[in-house]
Amino acid sequence: MSSHPSCATRGSLRLLALSAALYCLFPLFASAPAAAAGDPVAPPPAARTEAARQADDDAQTLDAGRLFDAIVKVQTRAVPEARSAATLGAQREGTGIVIGEDGLILTIGYLIVEADDVKIVDSRGRTLPGKIVGYDHATGLGLVRTIAPLDVRPVPLGDSGKLAEREPVMIVNHGGPDDVTLAYVVSRRLFTANWEYMLEQAIFTAPPSLNWSGAALVDRDGKLLGVGSLIVRDATVGDYELPGNMFVPIDALKPVLADMVRSGHRAGPARPWLGVAADERQGRLFVTRVSPDGPGDKAGIKAGDIILAVGGTGVRTQEDFYRKVWAAGGAGAQIPLRVLQGVDVREVSVRSIDRVEYFKPQTTF
Repeated sequence: MSSHPSCATRGSLRLLALSAALYCLFPLFASAPAAAAGDPVAPPPAARTEAARQADDDAQTLDAGRLFDAIVKVQTRAVPEARSAATLGAQREGTGIVIGEDGLILTIGYLIVEADDVKIVDSRGRTLPGKIVGYDHATGLGLVRTIAPLDVRPVPLGDSGKLAEREPVMIVNHGGPDDVTLAYVVSRRLFTANWEYMLEQAIFTAPPSLNWSGAALVDRDGKLLGVGSLIVRDATVGDYELPGNMFVPIDALKPVLADMVRSGHRAGPARPWLGVAADERQGRLFVTRVSPDGPGDKAGIKAGDIILAVGGTGVRTQEDFYRKVWAAGGAGAQIPLRVLQGVDVREVSVRSIDRVEYFKPQTTF
């Protein structure tokens, strides 16, 4: 009989070690302000004993069967001539997290945009066909499901709203226990990006994980706090910048989850989308890319233009731009823009659309 531990055992040992490390890191990061304020450094012996007992109980729940079995690989291939292929590629791969008893898998949405073929690779190495369940551009999250059932327990959803800076977390991806990253939360703040995207309370962690797409951000109790979206240079704010990752908070999914499962998208009117990528430079919004045949392109917006105003009100940041565009109504609304093209100031009216309408072919769920 071999004396080497099994894969599941190694995974459990690895996760137990990581869990123990998190409990060691937690007082280092979270207790520093209290100690600096003169509060007691150590709890009374009875409280310490109870805390240690609770840590042991929580660590036992963080085993390979509960967590790693519910972390899968998502592989997709875009439709021929997909419009998203220019920025996202035709072949995509990332992580998915089983969150439903029926094999419902949560992932980052850009993996499934215009996906023609979806495959799920589970923790045992099996490749299973999958199908798209839903996509939400506002959060950037997507849902898929395997056609054959997955015999795993789903990862419970945590409360990302309670996350505080300096709180230790784990970043878990489809690479398994050997590719887990120990990190801590370095900021919670507004995040905007030039693909007409904004999160009110994005989660930023450091140090960075290099396998972030769709990765699970997990707390000490094995609960899901967020879904990996990006690697960024400025995870921290202030006098110095640290690289890290940006996660979509799980609380952003909760209000729209039932709608996405039922109809493939959130209820209510879709946000107006212009197909105009604008970046902040020197206090101005410079158009850096216009989606071919998108609303902005059809209205005459060009790369190099400067967006000056929406509806007569000046804008200088992505946040201002998006809030004013989205306040104009749902998809289909006419969005009046003032733009600087060369030396000429132009008034342009852009008929917005639902971004899903731009996909090729039109996505159905």
